[in-house]
Amino acid sequence: MSRAFPDPLAGSVAETARALRQRDLSAIELCEEAITRHQEFGATLHAYQHFDAEAALAAARDADRALASGRGGPLCGIPLSVKDIYGVEGMPAFAGSARRLPEKPWSTDAWLVKRVRRAGAVIMGKTHTVEFAYGGVGMNPHWGTPYNPWDAEMARIPGGSSCGAGVSLWEGSAMLALGSDTGGSIRIPAAFTGVVGHKTTKGRLPTDGATQLSSSFDTVGALTRTVSDSIYFFGCVDPKWGDPLPLLESLEASSMEGVRIRVPECCLWEDCETGVRDVLTGALEELETAGGEIERSVGTMIDDAYDHYMSGGIGKAEIHAWLTAHLPDWLDILHPTVGARIAGALPLESDEYRTALSKHRRMVALADSLFDDADVLALPANLISPPPVQEVADDLERYKVVNKATLQPTCPVNMLGLCAISIPAGLDGKGMPVGLQLVARAGDDESLLGVALTAERVLGTAVERLGVPALIR
Repeated sequence: MSRAFPDPLAGSVAETARALRQRDLSAIELCEEAITRHQEFGATLHAYQHFDAEAALAAARDADRALASGRGGPLCGIPLSVKDIYGVEGMPAFAGSARRLPEKPWSTDAWLVKRVRRAGAVIMGKTHTVEFAYGGVGMNPHWGTPYNPWDAEMARIPGGSSCGAGVSLWEGSAMLALGSDTGGSIRIPAAFTGVVGHKTTKGRLPTDGATQLSSSFDTVGALTRTVSDSIYFFGCVDPKWGDPLPLLESLEASSMEGVRIRVPECCLWEDCETGVRDVLTGALEELETAGGEIERSVGTMIDDAYDHYMSGGIGKAEIHAWLTAHLPDWLDILHPTVGARIAGALPLESDEYRTALSKHRRMVALADSLFDDADVLALPANLISPPPVQEVADDLERYKVVNKATLQPTCPVNMLGLCAISIPAGLDGKGMPVGLQLVARAGDDESLLGVALTAERVLGTAVERLGVPALIR
Protein backbone atom coordinates (compact mmCIF):
# COMPACT_ATOMS: atom_id res chain seq x y z
CA MET A 1 0.00 0.00 0.00
CA SER A 2 1.22 3.49 -0.84
CA ARG A 3 3.02 5.13 2.07
CA ALA A 4 1.48 8.43 1.03
CA PHE A 5 -1.97 6.89 1.46
CA PRO A 6 -2.10 4.60 4.52
CA ASP A 7 -5.90 4.64 4.06
CA PRO A 8 -6.47 5.07 0.34
CA LEU A 9 -10.25 5.30 0.78
CA ALA A 10 -10.13 8.19 3.25
CA GLY A 11 -9.75 11.07 0.77
CA SER A 12 -12.40 12.84 -1.24
CA VAL A 13 -13.12 11.57 -4.74
CA ALA A 14 -11.38 14.61 -6.21
CA GLU A 15 -8.27 14.10 -4.05
CA THR A 16 -8.17 10.39 -4.80
CA ALA A 17 -8.61 10.94 -8.54
CA ARG A 18 -5.74 13.43 -8.46
CA ALA A 19 -3.51 10.98 -6.54
CA LEU A 20 -4.30 8.28 -9.09
CA ARG A 21 -3.43 10.57 -12.00
CA GLN A 22 -0.18 11.59 -10.31
CA ARG A 23 0.59 7.90 -9.68
CA ASP A 24 0.89 8.46 -5.92
CA LEU A 25 -1.72 5.70 -5.60
CA SER A 26 -2.66 2.86 -7.91
CA ALA A 27 -6.15 1.77 -8.90
CA ILE A 28 -5.24 -1.79 -7.89
CA GLU A 29 -4.31 -0.63 -4.37
CA LEU A 30 -7.58 1.25 -4.10
CA CYS A 31 -9.63 -1.67 -5.42
CA GLU A 32 -7.90 -4.19 -3.17
CA GLU A 33 -8.64 -2.05 -0.14
CA ALA A 34 -12.32 -1.77 -1.19
CA ILE A 35 -12.48 -5.56 -1.52
CA THR A 36 -10.86 -5.97 1.90
CA ARG A 37 -13.53 -3.71 3.43
CA HIS A 38 -16.22 -5.83 1.82
CA GLN A 39 -14.62 -9.01 3.11
CA GLU A 40 -14.56 -7.52 6.60
CA PHE A 41 -18.04 -6.00 6.74
CA GLY A 42 -20.03 -7.41 3.82
CA ALA A 43 -21.57 -10.40 5.59
CA THR A 44 -22.89 -8.14 8.35
CA LEU A 45 -23.98 -5.11 6.35
CA HIS A 46 -25.43 -7.05 3.39
CA ALA A 47 -25.25 -4.08 1.02
CA TYR A 48 -24.79 -6.05 -2.19
CA GLN A 49 -26.98 -8.30 -4.27
CA HIS A 50 -23.94 -9.11 -6.44
CA PHE A 51 -20.31 -8.30 -5.58
CA ASP A 52 -17.72 -9.05 -8.27
CA ALA A 53 -14.16 -8.73 -6.97
CA GLU A 54 -12.67 -10.40 -10.05
CA ALA A 55 -14.32 -7.99 -12.49
CA ALA A 56 -13.41 -5.04 -10.27
CA LEU A 57 -9.73 -6.03 -10.18
CA ALA A 58 -9.70 -6.43 -13.97
CA ALA A 59 -11.22 -2.95 -14.33
CA ALA A 60 -8.66 -1.55 -11.87
CA ARG A 61 -5.80 -3.04 -13.91
CA ASP A 62 -7.26 -1.41 -17.03
CA ALA A 63 -7.49 1.87 -15.12
CA ASP A 64 -3.84 1.69 -14.10
CA ARG A 65 -2.80 1.09 -17.71
CA ALA A 66 -4.86 4.05 -18.85
CA LEU A 67 -3.44 6.28 -16.13
CA ALA A 68 0.13 5.18 -16.88
CA SER A 69 -0.30 6.24 -20.50
CA GLY A 70 -1.77 9.61 -19.54
CA ARG A 71 -5.31 8.63 -20.44
CA GLY A 72 -8.29 7.89 -18.22
CA GLY A 73 -11.33 9.94 -17.35
CA PRO A 74 -12.07 11.89 -14.15
CA LEU A 75 -13.32 8.77 -12.31
CA CYS A 76 -10.50 6.53 -13.52
CA GLY A 77 -9.86 3.94 -10.78
CA ILE A 78 -12.60 5.16 -8.40
CA PRO A 79 -14.62 2.25 -6.86
CA LEU A 80 -18.37 2.61 -7.36
CA SER A 81 -21.47 0.57 -6.52
CA VAL A 82 -24.57 0.34 -8.70
CA LYS A 83 -28.18 -0.04 -7.54
CA ASP A 84 -29.69 -3.23 -8.92
CA ILE A 85 -32.23 -1.52 -11.13
CA TYR A 86 -29.52 -0.56 -13.62
CA GLY A 87 -28.35 -2.80 -16.41
CA VAL A 88 -24.64 -3.57 -16.02
CA GLU A 89 -22.71 -5.49 -18.66
CA GLY A 90 -21.67 -8.90 -17.35
CA MET A 91 -23.72 -8.70 -14.15
CA PRO A 92 -27.14 -10.19 -13.36
CA ALA A 93 -30.14 -7.92 -12.86
CA PHE A 94 -32.97 -8.70 -10.44
CA ALA A 95 -34.36 -5.23 -9.59
CA GLY A 96 -34.96 -6.62 -6.11
CA SER A 97 -37.31 -9.31 -7.40
CA ALA A 98 -37.24 -13.04 -6.75
CA ARG A 99 -36.25 -13.91 -10.31
CA ARG A 100 -33.42 -12.76 -12.55
CA LEU A 101 -34.53 -10.38 -15.28
CA PRO A 102 -33.97 -11.36 -18.93
CA GLU A 103 -30.35 -10.91 -19.97
CA LYS A 104 -31.41 -8.64 -22.82
CA PRO A 105 -31.66 -5.76 -22.24
CA TRP A 106 -31.01 -5.91 -18.48
CA SER A 107 -27.42 -7.13 -18.58
CA THR A 108 -26.20 -4.34 -20.84
CA ASP A 109 -25.01 -1.00 -19.54
CA ALA A 110 -27.63 1.62 -18.69
CA TRP A 111 -26.97 5.21 -19.77
CA LEU A 112 -25.55 6.28 -16.42
CA VAL A 113 -23.45 3.12 -16.15
CA LYS A 114 -21.96 3.84 -19.58
CA ARG A 115 -21.25 7.36 -18.40
CA VAL A 116 -19.32 6.30 -15.29
CA ARG A 117 -17.47 3.58 -17.19
CA ARG A 118 -16.41 6.12 -19.80
CA ALA A 119 -15.11 8.27 -16.94
CA GLY A 120 -13.08 5.26 -15.73
CA ALA A 121 -14.98 4.14 -12.61
CA VAL A 122 -14.39 0.63 -11.26
CA ILE A 123 -17.75 -1.09 -10.68
CA MET A 124 -17.61 -3.21 -7.53
CA GLY A 125 -21.06 -4.77 -7.78
CA LYS A 126 -24.80 -4.20 -7.56
CA THR A 127 -26.46 -3.09 -4.34
CA HIS A 128 -29.80 -4.22 -2.98
CA THR A 129 -32.96 -2.34 -3.84
CA VAL A 130 -36.58 -2.53 -2.77
CA GLU A 131 -38.40 -4.69 -5.33
CA PHE A 132 -38.66 -2.58 -8.51
CA ALA A 133 -37.74 0.42 -6.33
CA TYR A 134 -41.32 0.62 -5.03
CA GLY A 135 -40.97 1.75 -1.43
CA GLY A 136 -39.09 4.00 0.96
CA VAL A 137 -38.58 1.59 3.87
CA GLY A 138 -35.64 -0.29 2.36
CA MET A 139 -36.79 -3.85 3.05
CA ASN A 140 -36.27 -6.70 0.61
CA PRO A 141 -37.99 -9.91 1.75
CA HIS A 142 -36.62 -11.84 -1.25
CA TRP A 143 -32.93 -11.18 -0.61
CA GLY A 144 -32.66 -9.77 2.89
CA THR A 145 -32.52 -6.17 4.02
CA PRO A 146 -29.22 -4.26 4.26
CA TYR A 147 -28.19 -3.47 7.82
CA ASN A 148 -28.19 0.16 8.89
CA PRO A 149 -24.66 0.45 10.34
CA TRP A 150 -25.55 2.99 13.03
CA ASP A 151 -27.06 0.46 15.45
CA ALA A 152 -24.81 -2.45 16.35
CA GLU A 153 -27.43 -4.12 18.55
CA MET A 154 -30.55 -4.07 16.39
CA ALA A 155 -31.30 -4.30 12.67
CA ARG A 156 -32.94 -1.02 11.66
CA ILE A 157 -34.23 -0.04 8.23
CA PRO A 158 -31.67 1.60 5.93
CA GLY A 159 -34.26 3.55 3.93
CA GLY A 160 -35.17 2.84 0.35
CA SER A 161 -35.46 2.17 -2.30
CA SER A 162 -31.67 2.50 -2.83
CA CYS A 163 -31.27 0.53 0.38
CA GLY A 164 -27.78 -0.91 -0.21
CA ALA A 165 -26.27 2.25 -1.67
CA GLY A 166 -25.59 4.29 1.47
CA VAL A 167 -24.53 1.15 3.33
CA SER A 168 -21.92 0.39 0.63
CA LEU A 169 -20.35 3.82 1.21
CA TRP A 170 -19.92 3.21 4.95
CA GLU A 171 -18.68 -0.31 4.27
CA GLY A 172 -15.82 1.25 2.30
CA SER A 173 -16.31 -0.94 -0.74
CA ALA A 174 -17.39 2.07 -2.81
CA MET A 175 -16.64 5.79 -2.87
CA LEU A 176 -19.72 6.56 -4.97
CA ALA A 177 -23.06 4.73 -5.14
CA LEU A 178 -25.50 4.96 -8.04
CA GLY A 179 -29.14 5.21 -6.96
CA SER A 180 -32.46 6.43 -8.30
CA ASP A 181 -35.09 8.76 -6.89
CA THR A 182 -38.80 8.61 -7.79
CA GLY A 183 -40.30 9.71 -4.47
CA GLY A 184 -37.18 9.95 -2.33
CA SER A 185 -35.21 6.79 -3.07
CA ILE A 186 -31.84 8.56 -2.99
CA ARG A 187 -32.59 11.06 -0.22
CA ILE A 188 -34.34 8.64 2.18
CA PRO A 189 -31.44 6.16 2.47
CA ALA A 190 -28.99 9.07 2.52
CA ALA A 191 -30.83 10.56 5.52
CA PHE A 192 -31.25 7.24 7.34
CA THR A 193 -27.63 6.14 6.88
CA GLY A 194 -25.96 9.53 7.31
CA VAL A 195 -24.58 10.22 3.84
CA VAL A 196 -25.35 12.73 1.06
CA GLY A 197 -28.01 12.14 -1.58
CA HIS A 198 -28.65 14.43 -4.57
CA LYS A 199 -32.01 14.13 -6.34
CA THR A 200 -31.35 15.62 -9.76
CA THR A 201 -33.86 17.66 -11.74
CA LYS A 202 -36.21 15.42 -13.72
CA GLY A 203 -34.73 14.84 -17.18
CA ARG A 204 -31.28 16.17 -16.33
CA LEU A 205 -29.76 12.67 -16.51
CA PRO A 206 -31.36 10.05 -18.81
CA THR A 207 -32.92 7.04 -17.10
CA ASP A 208 -32.36 4.74 -20.10
CA GLY A 209 -31.41 1.20 -19.13
CA ALA A 210 -32.85 1.33 -15.61
CA THR A 211 -36.08 -0.44 -14.76
CA GLN A 212 -38.91 2.06 -14.72
CA LEU A 213 -41.04 2.86 -11.73
CA SER A 214 -42.65 6.09 -12.93
CA SER A 215 -42.03 7.85 -16.22
CA SER A 216 -43.41 11.00 -14.58
CA PHE A 217 -41.10 11.04 -11.56
CA ASP A 218 -38.02 8.81 -12.08
CA THR A 219 -34.60 10.42 -11.76
CA VAL A 220 -31.12 8.91 -11.49
CA GLY A 221 -28.05 10.04 -9.59
CA ALA A 222 -25.79 9.09 -6.71
CA LEU A 223 -25.31 8.87 -2.98
CA THR A 224 -21.94 10.13 -1.81
CA ARG A 225 -19.94 10.56 1.38
CA THR A 226 -19.71 14.35 1.10
CA VAL A 227 -21.23 17.22 -0.85
CA SER A 228 -17.92 17.85 -2.61
CA ASP A 229 -18.06 14.24 -3.84
CA SER A 230 -21.61 14.88 -5.12
CA ILE A 231 -20.37 17.93 -7.02
CA TYR A 232 -17.49 15.95 -8.51
CA PHE A 233 -19.79 13.12 -9.55
CA PHE A 234 -22.39 15.46 -11.05
CA GLY A 235 -19.72 17.31 -13.00
CA CYS A 236 -18.47 14.00 -14.41
CA VAL A 237 -21.80 12.66 -15.65
CA ASP A 238 -24.01 15.65 -16.42
CA PRO A 239 -24.00 16.28 -20.19
CA LYS A 240 -23.72 20.04 -19.63
CA TRP A 241 -20.39 19.59 -17.85
CA GLY A 242 -18.62 16.29 -18.56
CA ASP A 243 -15.70 17.57 -16.47
CA PRO A 244 -15.96 18.02 -12.70
CA LEU A 245 -13.14 20.50 -12.19
CA PRO A 246 -14.81 23.62 -13.67
CA LEU A 247 -17.92 22.93 -11.62
CA LEU A 248 -15.91 22.39 -8.44
CA GLU A 249 -13.93 25.56 -9.06
CA SER A 250 -17.08 27.59 -9.71
CA LEU A 251 -18.58 26.51 -6.37
CA GLU A 252 -15.47 26.62 -4.19
CA ALA A 253 -15.88 30.32 -3.42
CA SER A 254 -19.45 29.87 -2.20
CA SER A 255 -20.27 31.41 1.19
CA MET A 256 -23.21 31.03 3.56
CA GLU A 257 -23.26 34.82 4.02
CA GLY A 258 -26.49 36.13 2.54
CA VAL A 259 -27.82 32.74 1.37
CA ARG A 260 -31.60 32.98 1.60
CA ILE A 261 -33.12 29.84 3.10
CA ARG A 262 -36.89 29.59 3.23
CA VAL A 263 -38.51 27.19 5.71
CA PRO A 264 -42.03 26.33 4.47
CA GLU A 265 -44.51 26.00 7.30
CA CYS A 266 -46.19 22.70 6.52
CA CYS A 267 -47.21 19.41 8.10
CA LEU A 268 -43.71 17.98 7.70
CA TRP A 269 -42.43 19.94 10.67
CA GLU A 270 -45.46 19.04 12.78
CA ASP A 271 -45.16 15.35 11.89
CA CYS A 272 -41.44 15.15 12.71
CA GLU A 273 -40.48 13.12 15.74
CA THR A 274 -39.31 15.53 18.43
CA GLY A 275 -35.76 14.21 18.40
CA VAL A 276 -35.51 14.62 14.63
CA ARG A 277 -37.01 18.11 14.65
CA ASP A 278 -34.62 19.24 17.41
CA VAL A 279 -31.61 18.18 15.33
CA LEU A 280 -32.90 20.01 12.26
CA THR A 281 -33.74 23.16 14.23
CA GLY A 282 -30.25 23.18 15.68
CA ALA A 283 -28.65 22.77 12.26
CA LEU A 284 -30.67 25.66 10.81
CA GLU A 285 -29.66 27.86 13.74
CA GLU A 286 -26.00 27.09 12.97
CA LEU A 287 -26.50 28.06 9.32
CA GLU A 288 -28.16 31.30 10.42
CA THR A 289 -25.29 32.10 12.79
CA ALA A 290 -22.91 31.57 9.85
CA GLY A 291 -24.71 34.22 7.81
CA GLY A 292 -27.63 32.39 6.25
CA GLU A 293 -30.89 34.33 6.11
CA ILE A 294 -33.63 32.08 7.46
CA GLU A 295 -37.24 33.03 6.80
CA ARG A 296 -40.55 31.23 7.28
CA SER A 297 -43.36 31.14 4.76
CA VAL A 298 -46.65 29.38 4.07
CA GLY A 299 -45.93 25.93 2.68
CA THR A 300 -49.33 24.41 2.00
CA MET A 301 -48.20 23.55 -1.53
CA ILE A 302 -45.79 21.03 0.02
CA ASP A 303 -48.69 19.32 1.80
CA ASP A 304 -50.83 19.40 -1.34
CA ALA A 305 -48.01 17.84 -3.37
CA TYR A 306 -47.62 15.04 -0.82
CA ASP A 307 -51.36 14.34 -0.82
CA HIS A 308 -51.46 14.16 -4.61
CA TYR A 309 -48.37 11.95 -4.81
CA MET A 310 -49.89 9.46 -2.38
CA SER A 311 -53.51 9.55 -3.60
CA GLY A 312 -53.29 10.51 -7.29
CA GLY A 313 -52.15 7.04 -8.36
CA ILE A 314 -49.68 8.24 -11.00
CA GLY A 315 -46.68 6.17 -9.93
CA LYS A 316 -48.81 3.10 -9.22
CA ALA A 317 -50.42 3.31 -12.67
CA GLU A 318 -47.10 3.75 -14.43
CA ILE A 319 -45.24 0.89 -12.74
CA HIS A 320 -48.17 -1.47 -13.26
CA ALA A 321 -48.34 -0.55 -16.94
CA TRP A 322 -44.57 -0.92 -17.35
CA LEU A 323 -44.48 -4.34 -15.70
CA THR A 324 -47.46 -5.46 -17.79
CA ALA A 325 -45.70 -4.39 -20.98
CA HIS A 326 -42.15 -5.53 -20.22
CA LEU A 327 -42.20 -8.16 -17.44
CA PRO A 328 -45.76 -9.51 -17.21
CA ASP A 329 -44.69 -12.76 -15.54
CA TRP A 330 -43.36 -10.75 -12.59
CA LEU A 331 -46.76 -9.39 -11.51
CA ASP A 332 -47.72 -12.72 -9.93
CA ILE A 333 -44.47 -13.11 -7.97
CA LEU A 334 -44.25 -9.65 -6.41
CA HIS A 335 -43.93 -9.71 -2.63
CA PRO A 336 -47.10 -8.42 -0.92
CA THR A 337 -45.28 -5.30 0.34
CA VAL A 338 -45.13 -4.29 -3.33
CA GLY A 339 -47.83 -6.36 -5.04
CA ALA A 340 -50.61 -5.40 -2.63
CA ARG A 341 -49.78 -1.72 -3.04
CA ILE A 342 -49.89 -1.67 -6.83
CA ALA A 343 -53.07 -3.74 -7.03
CA GLY A 344 -55.98 -1.81 -8.51
CA ALA A 345 -53.75 0.57 -10.46
CA LEU A 346 -55.45 3.03 -12.80
CA PRO A 347 -55.15 2.22 -16.52
CA LEU A 348 -53.06 4.79 -18.36
CA GLU A 349 -55.97 5.43 -20.72
CA SER A 350 -58.37 6.21 -17.85
CA ASP A 351 -59.78 9.68 -17.24
CA GLU A 352 -58.70 9.43 -13.59
CA TYR A 353 -55.04 8.93 -14.57
CA ARG A 354 -55.12 11.73 -17.10
CA THR A 355 -56.71 14.05 -14.56
CA ALA A 356 -54.07 13.19 -11.95
CA LEU A 357 -51.29 13.78 -14.49
CA SER A 358 -52.79 17.13 -15.49
CA LYS A 359 -52.88 18.21 -11.83
CA HIS A 360 -49.21 17.18 -11.44
CA ARG A 361 -48.26 19.36 -14.40
CA ARG A 362 -50.15 22.33 -12.97
CA MET A 363 -48.29 21.88 -9.68
CA VAL A 364 -44.95 21.86 -11.51
CA ALA A 365 -45.90 25.11 -13.26
CA LEU A 366 -46.63 26.78 -9.90
CA ALA A 367 -43.70 25.38 -7.92
CA ASP A 368 -41.44 28.43 -8.33
CA SER A 369 -43.86 30.46 -6.20
CA LEU A 370 -42.56 28.55 -3.17
CA PHE A 371 -39.26 30.37 -3.50
CA ASP A 372 -39.98 34.02 -4.38
CA ASP A 373 -36.50 35.49 -3.79
CA ALA A 374 -35.18 32.57 -1.70
CA ASP A 375 -32.22 30.50 -2.90
CA VAL A 376 -33.36 27.20 -1.39
CA LEU A 377 -36.06 25.66 0.76
CA ALA A 378 -35.15 23.77 3.92
CA LEU A 379 -37.18 20.69 4.87
CA PRO A 380 -36.63 17.48 6.81
CA ALA A 381 -35.28 14.57 4.76
CA ASN A 382 -36.64 12.13 7.34
CA LEU A 383 -39.46 12.55 9.85
CA ILE A 384 -38.75 9.45 11.92
CA SER A 385 -35.82 7.62 13.38
CA PRO A 386 -35.23 4.38 11.43
CA PRO A 387 -37.42 1.75 13.13
CA PRO A 388 -36.35 -1.87 13.67
CA VAL A 389 -36.73 -4.08 10.62
CA GLN A 390 -38.70 -6.59 12.66
CA GLU A 391 -41.30 -3.95 13.44
CA VAL A 392 -42.33 -3.73 9.78
CA ALA A 393 -41.28 -7.12 8.43
CA ASP A 394 -44.36 -9.13 9.42
CA ASP A 395 -47.05 -6.47 9.57
CA LEU A 396 -48.18 -5.06 6.22
CA GLU A 397 -50.30 -2.34 7.84
CA ARG A 398 -47.38 -1.15 9.94
CA TYR A 399 -45.18 -1.30 6.82
CA LYS A 400 -47.60 1.00 5.01
CA VAL A 401 -47.55 3.51 7.87
CA VAL A 402 -43.75 3.59 7.99
CA ASN A 403 -43.50 3.72 4.20
CA LYS A 404 -45.72 6.81 4.11
CA ALA A 405 -43.61 8.43 6.82
CA THR A 406 -40.44 7.84 4.81
CA LEU A 407 -41.93 9.33 1.64
CA GLN A 408 -43.75 12.30 3.18
CA PRO A 409 -40.78 14.71 3.34
CA THR A 410 -39.29 13.77 -0.04
CA CYS A 411 -42.04 12.92 -2.54
CA PRO A 412 -43.40 16.51 -2.75
CA VAL A 413 -40.13 17.47 -4.45
CA ASN A 414 -40.75 14.89 -7.19
CA MET A 415 -44.39 15.93 -7.57
CA LEU A 416 -43.32 19.58 -7.96
CA GLY A 417 -40.49 18.80 -10.39
CA LEU A 418 -37.74 20.32 -8.21
CA CYS A 419 -34.20 19.21 -7.34
CA ALA A 420 -33.03 18.48 -3.79
CA ILE A 421 -30.22 17.13 -1.64
CA SER A 422 -30.08 15.51 1.79
CA ILE A 423 -27.06 16.29 3.97
CA PRO A 424 -26.30 14.92 7.44
CA ALA A 425 -27.57 17.26 10.18
CA GLY A 426 -26.78 15.23 13.31
CA LEU A 427 -27.80 12.21 15.37
CA ASP A 428 -31.14 11.87 17.13
CA GLY A 429 -31.64 10.61 20.68
CA LYS A 430 -31.36 7.00 19.48
CA GLY A 431 -28.01 7.69 17.88
CA MET A 432 -29.46 7.50 14.36
CA PRO A 433 -28.76 9.98 11.55
CA VAL A 434 -31.02 12.88 10.62
CA GLY A 435 -30.95 14.46 7.16
CA LEU A 436 -31.52 18.12 6.31
CA GLN A 437 -33.13 18.48 2.89
CA LEU A 438 -32.31 21.49 0.77
CA VAL A 439 -34.54 22.09 -2.27
CA ALA A 440 -33.99 24.28 -5.32
CA ARG A 441 -35.90 25.22 -8.45
CA ALA A 442 -36.03 22.84 -11.40
CA GLY A 443 -32.75 23.01 -13.32
CA ASP A 444 -30.86 24.77 -10.53
CA ASP A 445 -28.82 21.72 -9.52
CA GLU A 446 -25.57 23.67 -9.59
CA SER A 447 -26.90 26.39 -7.28
CA LEU A 448 -28.30 23.73 -4.97
CA LEU A 449 -24.94 21.98 -4.78
CA GLY A 450 -23.22 25.29 -4.05
CA VAL A 451 -25.52 26.03 -1.10
CA ALA A 452 -25.15 22.47 0.15
CA LEU A 453 -21.36 22.78 0.01
CA THR A 454 -21.39 25.93 2.12
CA ALA A 455 -23.81 24.28 4.54
CA GLU A 456 -21.48 21.29 4.82
CA ARG A 457 -18.59 23.61 5.62
CA VAL A 458 -20.62 25.01 8.51
CA LEU A 459 -22.05 21.74 9.81
CA GLY A 460 -19.17 19.44 8.90
CA THR A 461 -19.00 16.35 6.73
CA ALA A 462 -20.78 13.18 7.82
CA VAL A 463 -17.73 11.89 9.68
CA GLU A 464 -17.12 15.27 11.30
CA ARG A 465 -20.77 15.75 12.24
CA LEU A 466 -21.87 12.23 13.09
CA GLY A 467 -18.71 10.27 13.74
CA VAL A 468 -18.40 6.70 12.48
CA PRO A 469 -21.23 4.11 12.59
CA ALA A 470 -21.10 1.62 15.44
CA LEU A 471 -20.76 -1.39 13.17
CA ILE A 472 -17.57 -0.23 11.45
CA ARG A 473 -15.68 1.41 14.31
